[in-house]
Amino acid sequence: MAVYLAVLMSLVSGISMRGAKLLVSLSALAQGATPFQVGLLAAMFAAFPLILAVHAGKVSDRIGVKRPILWGALIIGAGIALPLAVSGIAGLAMACALIGLGHIFFHVSIHNLIGAFGGGEARTRNFATFSLGQSISAFIGPALGGFAIDYAGFRATHMLLAVVALLPAVVLLARPSIVPPATRSPDKAAGGGSMELLANPGLRRTLIMSGVTLTGIELFTFYFPVYGRSIGLTASAIGLVMSSYAVAAFIVRMGMPAASRRMGEIGVLTASLFVAGIVYALVPLVSHAPLLAACAFVLGLGLGCAQPITIILTYNHAPAGRSGEALGLRLTVNKLTQMAVPLAFGAMGTAFGLVPVFWANGAFLLTGGVLSLAERRFSKMKEERR
Repeated sequence: MAVYLAVLMSLVSGISMRGAKLLVSLSALAQGATPFQVGLLAAMFAAFPLILAVHAGKVSDRIGVKRPILWGALIIGAGIALPLAVSGIAGLAMACALIGLGHIFFHVSIHNLIGAFGGGEARTRNFATFSLGQSISAFIGPALGGFAIDYAGFRATHMLLAVVALLPAVVLLARPSIVPPATRSPDKAAGGGSMELLANPGLRRTLIMSGVTLTGIELFTFYFPVYGRSIGLTASAIGLVMSSYAVAAFIVRMGMPAASRRMGEIGVLTASLFVAGIVYALVPLVSHAPLLAACAFVLGLGLGCAQPITIILTYNHAPAGRSGEALGLRLTVNKLTQMAVPLAFGAMGTAFGLVPVFWANGAFLLTGGVLSLAERRFSKMKEERR
């Protein structure tokens, strides 16, 4: 029951986050923002997580997950509501930063909580259940945000998503016992800092692949709305197309444990990068919503397993008592990618248009797939020699 309650809290928070990202992008475009400015707003979501992810993991290891989850939800809700008081691009930028601050404490603690419920195959099943919840939130969030914008306006959508973001805090305040004391890790394991964790080859490889995977996910989240607006799609149509990604991710994650047993985690990651790279090359060639939904669906099939697998690998490779710190380090790498990539591709989009953005990212993902395939073969050769 505790696993499902944790998944439910993450699902509700994910709805608010996914909806807020669509809301910020479309609100900025409605105010005349350029693709570079949209990229800057996307990067602001990662500002505090980049700095504080490892610290958030250490806090989760030291004091338990209850308080970080509670305060994280409250801060996310405040961030989504902030543009109601501070207008303009500046208000959106401040909101993105505040949402990112709350999200990092909430996110790391939820991951640590899920990982604490059993080991081995039980942990894989728990994270598979968690990833299904994330798929549901990824489907509901953009669709809810898009329809709310079209039928109620931007201000009402900010209020709606802020209320949704506060629901996990309400649940914890009403039923604090749903987070069991056993998930706390008051005794911090001895060890060095982040550099010691990076010396672990398996963990280091996982962090690299996590960053590459997130590049594909984040650019789709923030630059598809820009592309959709450029070809005349409504906010609700954009939201539904993006939600088709979540439907595919939900389907493929149901078979994630079986795929991992058959291909291995690195094999699944490699396949996901090749599929995602091909889809990114095709998106600029499509201008009809149903075909774009099909592209998003295939992209969801490709990248749907990638994030939960990197979470599982990170938790498994972490030293005893430092799982939260390792998960925080993973998010640091992810947020560095999340900041750098939107800025770089946003500048490219402003200078050369949106087509090179999708093609360049497709090439990046395909290159990651080739490198991952080479690493997999190299690892097999080393095992055979032993």
